Amino acid sequence: MTVPAASAVLTVIVKKLLNRKRPVGIALTGFYDIILTIAGDGDSMKLQKIMYDYVYVVIGGFLFAVGLNLFIVPLDLYSGGVIGMAQIIRTVLAQYAHMDFGQLDIAGIINFLMNVPLFILAYRSISRKFFVKTLLCVLTQTVAFTIVMIPSTPILDDVLAACLIGGLICGFGIGLALRSGGSGGGLDILGVYFTKKFSDFSVGRLSNIINVLVFGVCAILFNVTTAIYSIIYTACMYLVVDKTHYQNINMTAMIFTKEEEVQESIMKEMGRGVTYWKGAGAYTKTDTHILVTVISKYEVTQLKKIIYKIDPRAFVIFNEGMSISGNFEKRL
Repeated sequence: MTVPAASAVLTVIVKKLLNRKRPVGIALTGFYDIILTIAGDGDSMKLQKIMYDYVYVVIGGFLFAVGLNLFIVPLDLYSGGVIGMAQIIRTVLAQYAHMDFGQLDIAGIINFLMNVPLFILAYRSISRKFFVKTLLCVLTQTVAFTIVMIPSTPILDDVLAACLIGGLICGFGIGLALRSGGSGGGLDILGVYFTKKFSDFSVGRLSNIINVLVFGVCAILFNVTTAIYSIIYTACMYLVVDKTHYQNINMTAMIFTKEEEVQESIMKEMGRGVTYWKGAGAYTKTDTHILVTVISKYEVTQLKKIIYKIDPRAFVIFNEGMSISGNFEKRL
């Protein structure tokens, strides 16, 4: 088939896809968005961002599995959340039920099965994009848990150092997935769901309740030392997740500009509320518009582009980690 003929066939296929109200099959939804982007306004930057998000979700899932299998599992330590439950079930089946799985680590498979009800929740109640990215991340984890061999002897003899390094790698992986619009499954899905549903919901409180149960079981079935080091690893991982997951960091922006269009563009393009008042420069004595808006750290780049496109001489002050209450939409 010649290149023009192939191009014509591809064009027909794309047009047929675009004429459909919904793509066939749930898993195609995320990739359908890519097709819409290509054939819609032709914005290559949007397409590039979507592709990068999917790549980062895969990398994040792989890093989480690598950090866990190489640094945590060889020390017989356990993660928190759903994956921790899966690890405990695997150990109980192997040690107490005497089931031989050979070299296969079935924790990833158990984790995937336990996530199935949460996938349904994500698809129905959060968003299809979030569902596709989370499914992709957990699938990557499942494959990585199976193919990344667990060392017969720990890479690091220092248990505390292994907990810190494993926590850094796993936390960065999960944070990367969350930052790209997906999640690592398990408590991440519940956290995003309840945060969107209840403005005052504490993800940390939910994690603490589940993890107390997981590590309590670890202390009973194994020993207290195992539970303590597992807690250290999990705390380190969550700390890195919070620093990597920009959408979870609130910021206020105070903007000084002489252009009235800035506030309209922020409200229209970002969907964020803006409060403004009129001021004057103490030195220049010229009138200035002072704008205040609340965003997530993830939106800082977008806000800067909007501002400086209209007013290259605008002055902006950002404050990070502000405590915010009221009608503020968290976009996780």
